[in-house]
Amino acid sequence: MNNDFLKIDMHTHILPEHLPNFADKFGYGDFIHLKQNEDDTADMMKGNEFFRRIKSNCWDAELRMKDYEKFNTRVQVVCTIPVMFSYWAKPRHTLELAQFLNDDIANLVAKYPKRYIGLGTVPMQDAKCAVEELERIKKIGLKGIQIGSNINDLNLSEPEFFPVFEAAQDLNLAVMVHPWNMMGFHDMRKYWLPWLVGMPAETSRAACSLIFGGVLERLPNLRVNFSHAGGSFLPTIGRVEHGFNCRPDLVAVDNDINPRDYIGKFWVDCITHDPKLLKYILDLQGSKRVTLGSDYPFPLGDLEIGRFIEEMNLSNTEKEDIFCNATLEWLDMDKQELL
Repeated sequence: MNNDFLKIDMHTHILPEHLPNFADKFGYGDFIHLKQNEDDTADMMKGNEFFRRIKSNCWDAELRMKDYEKFNTRVQVVCTIPVMFSYWAKPRHTLELAQFLNDDIANLVAKYPKRYIGLGTVPMQDAKCAVEELERIKKIGLKGIQIGSNINDLNLSEPEFFPVFEAAQDLNLAVMVHPWNMMGFHDMRKYWLPWLVGMPAETSRAACSLIFGGVLERLPNLRVNFSHAGGSFLPTIGRVEHGFNCRPDLVAVDNDINPRDYIGKFWVDCITHDPKLLKYILDLQGSKRVTLGSDYPFPLGDLEIGRFIEEMNLSNTEKEDIFCNATLEWLDMDKQELL
C-alpha cells in the first residue's frame, strides 16, 4: 500500500464501554443499554430484547487503532450507532442521552487528538434542544453531527428541522446523514432486506428531501455528507432528474432548480463495495467530494478500509483526495491539526 497519504476514515461508529439503561432513569422506553459479557463482547439490549452483539472494538480505542494500523489508516472520525438516536423519546431525555454520548466522544478526542475526530448526536425531534446541544458540541471540540435519514418518519425537508441545519451552518459544523428507521422495515425483514434495500433508499430519500425542499439552496454553506456513497441517489439521478423535468407540478413545488445541479455540492463516502460504481460516482462528484469511509466495525462495511481504492487505476491526486483532502474540507480542518 502507498504510505505517503494521510488516511482518514470518516465513517466509523463507537459506543461508551459502559452504557447505562436510561429507561431505568426516565421510567419508560426501550433505550439501548449494554450488557457486558465475559469474552470481550457485549449485548446491545433494546429494553429487555436482544438487539445485537458487539465486540470490544466498538468501544476500545487502543484496539481500534491497532486494527487500523493494518490498513495504514491513522485517523478515525467516530460517531454513535444510529439506533442510539432515540428521536422517539421525550426531547429532554434524548438531549440527556446525547450529552452522555457526546461527552464520551469528546473525551476520546481529547485523549487522542491526532487519531480521533468526533461527530455528535442531537435530539432532532426538537429544534430548540438540538440547537442547544449543537452549541455545546462546538464548545467541546466535536466537528459536526450525525443525523438520521428521517426523523420519526418525517422527511428532513420539514420546516421544523430547518433551524437545526441553519445552526449547523452558522456554527460551521459538518453534517453526516446516516440511514436509519428504514422505510418498509416491518414488511421486508426476510433476507436482511432493510439493510440491503432500505438503507440505500433511505439515503436517497434524505438527499432528495434536502434538495427538493430547498434546504441546500437556502443554506449553501451547509456541509453535508451522505453515507454509503449516497445510497441510491447518484445511481438513480437520471430517474430523479427526469421526474423533476416531466412532473414539476409534483417535484419542483418548493425548489425549481434541477437536482443534478447539486451534484458536487455535497459529499458522499466511498462505501460502494464495487470499483465500477465508485468510478461512476467519482465521474459525477469529482474526487474532492468523495471521502474514505468504512462503517467500521460492522460487517456490512468496508472492513479493509479502502483497500480496493488502492487497487483501482486512480491518480495519486484522486487517491489523496479520497483518503484525506475531501474529508478535511468537509470538516473544515487543516491537515496540520492531525500531523
